[in-house]
Amino acid sequence: DLQICQHRAPTCCTKKMEESYQAAVRRERTQSIQALNFELKYMIVGHITAFQEAFESLLRFAENRTSSLFETAYRPMAKEAAEPVKELFTDISLYILGAETTVESAVLRFFDSLFPLVYSRLINPGITDLSEDYTECLRLTRQDINPFGHYSKNMVTELSKSLWASRMLSQALSLGIEVINTTEHAALTKECSRALVKMQYCPHCQGLTLIRPCVGYCLNVMRGCLASVSELDAQWREYISTLEYLTNEMAASHDLEIALSGIWNSINEAILHAQLNGPQLSATVDKVCGQPKQQEGNLSSANIVPAKEVAETQTFVMAHTSLNSKRREFINYMKRSRTFYASIAERLCDGDLVMRDSSTCWNGEDVV
Repeated sequence: DLQICQHRAPTCCTKKMEESYQAAVRRERTQSIQALNFELKYMIVGHITAFQEAFESLLRFAENRTSSLFETAYRPMAKEAAEPVKELFTDISLYILGAETTVESAVLRFFDSLFPLVYSRLINPGITDLSEDYTECLRLTRQDINPFGHYSKNMVTELSKSLWASRMLSQALSLGIEVINTTEHAALTKECSRALVKMQYCPHCQGLTLIRPCVGYCLNVMRGCLASVSELDAQWREYISTLEYLTNEMAASHDLEIALSGIWNSINEAILHAQLNGPQLSATVDKVCGQPKQQEGNLSSANIVPAKEVAETQTFVMAHTSLNSKRREFINYMKRSRTFYASIAERLCDGDLVMRDSSTCWNGEDVV
């Protein structure tokens, strides 16, 4: 009553044993594919972690630099500016990780929060009444009177270019893991599991436990079994090319490191621009929001202190170098995996599964 291992000679197998063999080949094939996938998956997961650590390091550096700008050059508003600065960098981090947000909304939200502080602490440092209504009026007025000139828009443009490639790379790496996980659990067809039993276990039914399949026979069976997986070949090659393009974009003109390290300078220029246009801004704000209460003997404007470069260059250079070397190492490894899905049958038939250095092997019917 055998269905798969039918043979003219006497046999020691039963139908129940054939069913056990089918369960065994399914389990073994999943384990074999998982073993093949392990190195590739390990590299991608490792690089996702490494990229995230490097991004976080650069973001922390840029955030510290921006905070130092307020503490050294704009001390009157440093304490109150801490929260908007923190929010800006949290939004940037979430954007890189793929959150449903935009660079433009993050930057403009920051400048909306910044304007009431610049207006009440630097342009009119004698204001004592900063009610919620007055603060909200200043926030809304920012969008109409554009106190920060072209600097806020320039910051959006610069960051959008560089962060886009980082965001796409982050999403692409996650997609790679998803593809590999899916192929690991691709179900074997009934025909495939029967073919695998015939190849691996039918010799056992005749007591030939040491005979292994012929190489050509193994390749034919594996290619048939993995036809759906190897069809991913063209898309996988295209995926590797896309990763290469994104890493080149990150390293080229849309340099993430340069854009992040330049945030403090853009903010500084924006604040200086607002201070220099203080009288005109005050006149417009008074018309729209009314005149707030002032302390006696108020100076019309705070002293303008140009910010000096903050000395944290060493940290930044290390993070920058680390990110660049990780990109190169990662993309070189991924380029070597271009043929991963095209050669999956060959690699499964490699090693102990087939007979390579002997004159006898199993061809599915007999020993040859």
